[in-house]
Amino acid sequence: MTDSNAKARERWQPLPYDELAPTVDYVRRLAQLGGKYTLDQPFEQSWGNIVLDVSPRGLSTPTLRVADVTFRVHCNLLDAEIVLESDRGVVSVPVRTQSMADAYAEFVAAAAHLGIPAPGSAIATEIPGALHLDRDHEVRDWNPDAARLLWSAFADASGALEQWQAPYRGHRPRTGVMWGGFDLSATRYRGAALPPASDRPVFLQWDAAEEVVAVGFAFGTADSPDAAFFAYIVPQPDGVENRSWGPRGAAWLADAGLASLPWSDVISADDPAQAVIEFGDATYDAAVELAGWPVDFIGPRFDGWYASRTPPGQVPRA
Repeated sequence: MTDSNAKARERWQPLPYDELAPTVDYVRRLAQLGGKYTLDQPFEQSWGNIVLDVSPRGLSTPTLRVADVTFRVHCNLLDAEIVLESDRGVVSVPVRTQSMADAYAEFVAAAAHLGIPAPGSAIATEIPGALHLDRDHEVRDWNPDAARLLWSAFADASGALEQWQAPYRGHRPRTGVMWGGFDLSATRYRGAALPPASDRPVFLQWDAAEEVVAVGFAFGTADSPDAAFFAYIVPQPDGVENRSWGPRGAAWLADAGLASLPWSDVISADDPAQAVIEFGDATYDAAVELAGWPVDFIGPRFDGWYASRTPPGQVPRA
């Protein structure tokens, strides 16, 4: 194993479900405080513009414009605070052991100080059976160590998925966290529309209104405790169940309708990021061979700085 691979392995840590689950549940709700403002922005295909960036300190919204205020919301997990940064100033509220109702009230008061209206809804989106954020009085413990591990996993996974996305020439929104489902998403589009399914909720109708290849990452659940990368193709072509999905541990899950690569298999690989890239490449290969996706949408994959140092006339290495 090379020194660079050894250093990479140090960053990819186990994600024990029992230790991490309460913090994932808490942060998933906190991320919605800022995330809901993204729904006030112009719609982009399959909600590609609502994702939260994995920032150096946590999760951040893109630049938002609501009423006459321009702002961002940063859920800074490493600093245990939510920061609202706007053209009118900067305010922050601490993240600590408390109820979501109290956290919501503090956030709304801080936003009002900058002239930012309250989020359009207090619904805990995509969390089955959850109370509205402003009515949820369950006290949740803040665990800074678990918060750092959560951020670290998102950062490692995001870096790998950004490498996978880099050579794609078609439309691809930035890699980021879909704050409702709380999964990290990297999507590729071919520019082919699909008719929205009329029997689904509105947001799900427009979530699949275009052909897409997606690779992502999600933390474990009570039913499936191991965190995992996942991948799918919409519409799902025939023959996916017979494919190889790249690295060791990757497999097609027929009941879920997607391919899965467990986190435990990724972190045991000599180069975890490369294992994720191979998983993504196997997914796109399946789309090419089974669904007619274009091969020429993929450009060369190489280090940009290497290209900048390449002598004139020399072909960059792929």
